[in-house]
This record gives sequence, structure tokens and C-alpha cells, in this order.
Amino acid sequence: MSIIKKHKKIVILFSILLGLVIFFAIPRNGGDVIYGVTFSKPFAEHLELDWKETYLALLDDAGVKRLRLPSYWTEIESQKGIYDFEDLDWQIQEAQKREVKIILTLGQKQPRWPECHIPDWAENISERERQYELIVFMTKVVERYRDKENIIAWQVENEPFLRFGECPKFNKNFLNKEIKTVKSLDDRPIIISDSGELGTWYGAGERADILGTTLYRIVWNENIGYIHYPISSIVYRLKAAIIMLLTGVDKIIIVELQAEPWGPKTIIETSLQEQYRSMSPEQFQKNIDYVKRVEFSEAYLWGGEWWYWLKTVKGDDRIWNKAKEVFSESAKLEN
Repeated sequence: MSIIKKHKKIVILFSILLGLVIFFAIPRNGGDVIYGVTFSKPFAEHLELDWKETYLALLDDAGVKRLRLPSYWTEIESQKGIYDFEDLDWQIQEAQKREVKIILTLGQKQPRWPECHIPDWAENISERERQYELIVFMTKVVERYRDKENIIAWQVENEPFLRFGECPKFNKNFLNKEIKTVKSLDDRPIIISDSGELGTWYGAGERADILGTTLYRIVWNENIGYIHYPISSIVYRLKAAIIMLLTGVDKIIIVELQAEPWGPKTIIETSLQEQYRSMSPEQFQKNIDYVKRVEFSEAYLWGGEWWYWLKTVKGDDRIWNKAKEVFSESAKLEN
């Protein structure tokens, strides 16, 4: 065995051992998790719901006290240089009335398919021009909302290191520029997110004030079918310990916790029986129980629009009622 190979093994072993030490040293919260939800106006409309009614139901009936809201470039600047903030203004104002805290997502890659939400006029310009226009847009968004005290953090891009969705080629240097721009405009924490199952977390962790991870349990793959991730909750804590050691990031939250089906077709094209293969009332509870064992301090559920669709269109309020219980317990932790 060469000296180099021997030293490499020693370094790897030392890193693992140190990671284990930090893993057990991370403060445990006893399964107390503060929950929020991601809300997407376009997705509510895709489900043929009244998006304002859906949003207010989440706040007033379900009792949501934390939100992750996208600032879609396609919605706000559908025509170059013409900005329409009316719908996002309304969402933020309604949340503010109810003292609901918000993570506002920024950039071209934001929650919901096609992942990258780029207006038509920006699709047909050069990469350099599009990057310039995106920085202008992000600046407008931050400048408009930085006086809102209920915005607690900015999320810059959504899972930027994950190759998923209809997106331009990822550019790390441009991501750095986006982060630098937001930091120059406001001093609230920057969240960078990565896939919980497919990401290393390293690139996100070294750039973030708060690292956001996704967490999925049952997904669909066109080549394999349904995949039940055989990942123990302890893996997330060990991964967190190692990334905290390597990058210095000191807070990790779940920005996207699966609480919605993931199947071969869209929800409205899929029978309830098929939907419940990946997300049922029983699976919803299993995911909540799993997150309690992971013991990260915050988790933002993915699927609030679907719960309301189930309740109002399909007449099944079981998941809605389970979510209400989750948010009720969460609210007690915040008081």
C-alpha cells in the first residue's frame, strides 16, 4: 500500500469518526418540529382551485404559521420591464395580518414544475443577457419586500445543484453572484437548498446561512416505477453533522417535506387509488413521524394545495385534518 493511499484512508476514517462525534453532539429537540407549508398560486390554479380561497383556508382553517412562497419570474415580469406584484403583494399582506412568517424564494429555479420559471421573452436571449435580467428582477423583488418584518429569510434558487427540470445549464459562478446581490440588499439569512436523497449538501452548505434539504419517502421513476427510499432517519443527522463540520453552516432545515403524491402522471390525470400509493393519510403520518426522528428544527410541507383539492373536490378531508393537528402542535411550540 502506498503512503498516499494509506494517508487517504486515515483522513477518511478520521472524518467519519469526527462526524460521528459531532452527530452525537448536535443538540436534539426531542422530536419537536415547527412546521410550515409551501404555497404555489400556479399549482392551485392547475388543480382548478380558487387560489385565494385555498391560500386563506391554509392560513385560517389549517392554521399555518410559516410559509415558503415563490416569487415567480414568469408571473411578475411576463413582459420585459413591466412588473406585476399584485398577487404576491396580496399573499404577503394576508400573511402579515396573521403574523405568519415567510421564506421568500428568489431566482429562476423555484418550487413546482417546470422548476425553472423563465418568461418567454427571456428564453430567446443570450445566457449573459438572461443572467443580467434575472439579477435586475431579483433586485426588484428584494427591494420591494425587504421592509416586511414577517419575511424571515431569502431562499436563493431551489435545489440549484440538482439536475432536474427544464432549466438552463447550472452555473456556480452565477449562483454566487445571485447570493452576493441579495446579501448586498438585505442582511436576512440566505437559504440554499439541495436534494435530501440525491444531493451531497456540500455546495449548498458552503454558500448558505441556512441549509435547506428536501425529504421524500416514495417517488416515481419512469424506469423503475415507485421507489421507497430505504434511508434511516439517522442518515440525515449523520449527513448533517458531516456537512456542518466541512462547511461551517450551523442550521439545517427541511424546506420540502413530501406530503403529496408523486406518480407517473399529474395529479388531475391520476386516480385517487393511484395517488394514495405514494401519499395517503397513513403515509402522511409516517412522514411526520419520520421527521420527528430526524430532529431538524423546521419542516415545510409540500402539498397544501392538494390537501385542499382532496377536501373540496374529492370529499376526502382526512389529510387536511391531520395537517391541522400538525400545525396546531407546531403553533404551541412557537408560543
